[in-house]
Amino acid sequence: MPTLSVIVSGHAPHGRLRTCLDSVTAQTPPDLDIVVTVPATDGPARALATRHELRDPRVTVVPVAPGTPAATARAAAAHAATGEYLQFLHPATDRLPDGAAAGLTTRLATLPAAPDVLLCDHLHAFWWDDAVPGGSTDLLAEAAAHGPTTLAARPALLDTAPLLGNRLISARLLAGHPDVIGTEGHDELYLSYAVLLLARRITACTTAGLIRHKDRPTQRRAAGPEQHFAAFGQYERLHRLAHAASAPTALRARLYDRMVGDYLAVLARRDELPPALLTEYFRRAARHTTRFRPDGHQRPGGLDGVRHALLGHGAHLAYRLLRIANDKRRAARAGAAARAEKVSAARARHRYRARLRRSIDEDLAVFSAYWGRGVHCNPAAIAAELAELAPDIRQVWIAEPDRVPLLPPGTDHVVPGTPRYWDVLARAKYLVNNVNFPNGVVKRPGTVHLQTHHGTPLKRMGVDQRDHPAAAQGLNLEALLERVDRWDYSLSANSHSTETWQRAYPAGYRSLDYGYPRNDIHYRATAADVRAARARLGIEPGHRALLYAPTHRDYQARSRWAPRLDLPRLADDLGEDTVLLVRGHYFHDRLPAPVRHERVLDVTGYDPVEELALASDALITDYSSIMFDYANLDRPIVLHTDDWETYTATRGVYFDVTAEPPGHVTRGQDELTGILRDGTWCDEAAAKQRHDFRLRFCEYDDGRAAERVVRRVFLGEGEESLPPVLPLERRTPAPTPEEATRR
Repeated sequence: MPTLSVIVSGHAPHGRLRTCLDSVTAQTPPDLDIVVTVPATDGPARALATRHELRDPRVTVVPVAPGTPAATARAAAAHAATGEYLQFLHPATDRLPDGAAAGLTTRLATLPAAPDVLLCDHLHAFWWDDAVPGGSTDLLAEAAAHGPTTLAARPALLDTAPLLGNRLISARLLAGHPDVIGTEGHDELYLSYAVLLLARRITACTTAGLIRHKDRPTQRRAAGPEQHFAAFGQYERLHRLAHAASAPTALRARLYDRMVGDYLAVLARRDELPPALLTEYFRRAARHTTRFRPDGHQRPGGLDGVRHALLGHGAHLAYRLLRIANDKRRAARAGAAARAEKVSAARARHRYRARLRRSIDEDLAVFSAYWGRGVHCNPAAIAAELAELAPDIRQVWIAEPDRVPLLPPGTDHVVPGTPRYWDVLARAKYLVNNVNFPNGVVKRPGTVHLQTHHGTPLKRMGVDQRDHPAAAQGLNLEALLERVDRWDYSLSANSHSTETWQRAYPAGYRSLDYGYPRNDIHYRATAADVRAARARLGIEPGHRALLYAPTHRDYQARSRWAPRLDLPRLADDLGEDTVLLVRGHYFHDRLPAPVRHERVLDVTGYDPVEELALASDALITDYSSIMFDYANLDRPIVLHTDDWETYTATRGVYFDVTAEPPGHVTRGQDELTGILRDGTWCDEAAAKQRHDFRLRFCEYDDGRAAERVVRRVFLGEGEESLPPVLPLERRTPAPTPEEATRR
């Protein structure tokens, strides 16, 4: 008997049905049972399902009569299923993440006793965007740590999203309660909670078993009000079921809180219901709020408690007046904040203009990196070399308030907007940045602006973004070019970068083909430095450390970033001797949700990133410029490019890195796992690709870039007196971890 049956049931547009079926048939377990219901008269849907059935012997198509209720179709599919556990997907909203079925069946196989329900994590996304954690990870991790349980013992499990796809339901449980699955009106909300109420053993895990796709507000409105009103009947049945099961007070209170929270959420999205129906919805929600309130139940505090009370008393007019007052208060606060910001900006401009009349301080250098994030990147390496070669030049760093505590002890710094900030910007001889200083900064005659950049460009930059709206969103090209006009020098690591900067940032600056100072450490670090870096990260000798460093996607909101790999599964698949170091883009300080695995380390906030490179045995990345820096170490690099077409279409790239890669390229997690397990990641073909890549992109990096910059820009030495760039064959990168262990 198969362990798992995945049931795809429900009406969906043809494209979404295809996406859902593709994700299910891409799962690897050979004994996976896949059951698909389609209306017998829906020719395109049936043809699509039949094609999958012909190609994949695991698929069974169950035709249903036109107009068959959703519950009846689900029951027919469940009857045809042969697995010990059933997972229900709706093709209009659901698909499976890569490797989900394998991960969940493996989890079931390791349990000492079979649960009635296995609760798993889920991801959510719009159809066109990347999936991010659905918000239940911490709750599931805590429940998993305490082992098998019941809903009575852990009512908080009701706070997991009520989705059929994020729970594997025992066929035994459904057979014992046949009315649960086949009764009309028993939709997803009811079924999701009902199986938890009926289960005698619930086990939780953090494996992502579902991707639920969200609809935009206009799509929700188009679905009609019935979707909202259907919740009343389902919650009524759930309260009856809880009463019949003699559910304890704490559990009934949790169910009540979920119900009222859902009702208030719909009322908050008031544009999804016409005014007349909104009044009726409020009336019915108020009736439930009063009817099902447990004895002694305490309402929440604050504004939520006020809304709760008004709903419970059926005070619709008072509720509407409260909403109007809140809208006005928010608008007033926003207006006051905008006016205060305007006044503050005017004062700052006046202060800065006054300071521009003072003389330039010839021995003052201002440094900034990543918009005030602290001592990082090329500016940091230049500052360190400057302290050695010209200690009489005072250094001041720009740091945002939240970054000040993270500065190295004794770092002289200014916070943006403060009087001293404007003073040093107005009077400094040298201004060094890896991005740009604010628009209002004036390029004074006699000052030197050094643009160091922060990576070799693969993605389109500067004015080259104009044909890619996702990348250029909010970008004022005219203002950008005015900032570029301030540059005296532009630093470059290779000919590709030099040519790209000249085209993307056209201005009269001088290119410094000296290499990136931040990469000097890749040639200067000793075996002791490598061992120390690994020790600080807790990496044991002999263990393989893989640095996973994905880049940012312009088509994805920063707040919705998530790794594109199932990291716990990857760590498990690679074995006990492999550690994953996960480094997010500098837009982020940490992973969006904790990864609870002893061999997955979130090093997003770890600085400097160059130390992570030294500590690792290989790099896994996608389109991040870290690949160009890491190549200096001459260690294996694997590119995982699962969304290459989307990335290139939205951001634009200067060349096809998948055709000229620094190592092997993968498109799926299973493929990545395979090459990391069988030795392909570090074979001769990978070494040849890396050598060619280094010839092109490590052109000027040899360990002395910072020295060349300081001597040319700050000490005024001529090109002829600077140390020449060593040929690639004469450079010696830092020892690998294996070499460092032997020394």
